[in-house]
Amino acid sequence: MLSKVKAVVPVMSAKGGVGKTLVAVLTALHAARMGRRVGLLDLDVTSPSAHIALGVDPQKLQPEERDGVVPPDVAGVKFMTVAFYTWDKPTPLRGPAVDDAIREVLAVTNWGELDLLVVDTPPGLRDEALDVLEYLPRPRVLAVATPSRLARAGVERLLAILEEQGLERYIVENMAIGAVGLEELAEKYHARYLGRIRYDPGVEEALGSPEKLLDTDMAKDVEQIAKKLLEELGL
Repeated sequence: MLSKVKAVVPVMSAKGGVGKTLVAVLTALHAARMGRRVGLLDLDVTSPSAHIALGVDPQKLQPEERDGVVPPDVAGVKFMTVAFYTWDKPTPLRGPAVDDAIREVLAVTNWGELDLLVVDTPPGLRDEALDVLEYLPRPRVLAVATPSRLARAGVERLLAILEEQGLERYIVENMAIGAVGLEELAEKYHARYLGRIRYDPGVEEALGSPEKLLDTDMAKDVEQIAKKLLEELGL
């Protein structure tokens, strides 16, 4: 199902709460605005949230069944999430059940021809997040961190794993305040540092509307990051 996708970019974080989902959503929206054929896949099967950011009601919008499951178009992006099937009800899956759900979504989703597929992965460094890297063809990982010491320690572990596996890796700093940056970590683990995203309290009010999200200060910073990412990917 991914054979006609030029580039797959899993957006990863070593811990939750760093804004990974919003970075994934805004990167996809900006790439689509720049004329690329883009898909967005929320693979956080136990706690999906990309549909909330996009304002998608899973009970009103559903994918089509046509040679697999065809994701609906949301603001110019083909969007797929397990929330289409759970209707936002709790999905208390554990262990192999989580892995089975991830593989099922990957197996049945018919993306067609895409320039870029952005994947919002499960947070952390648990099995499900690392398994995604094995299932995706030639993943180019975008790691998201914040300036906090806890997030920095976590993303360092993530970058070390990605370097050990020989995967292409990029890093962005979200909710940036002051002059503290992650450039030195990028250099240490041979990752491409794509930039900083300022802290933007106005994002909360924009959730649920792609148009309003794209008008935030955060989105303006992600736009520059998306341009750099597309250039790195040769798109």
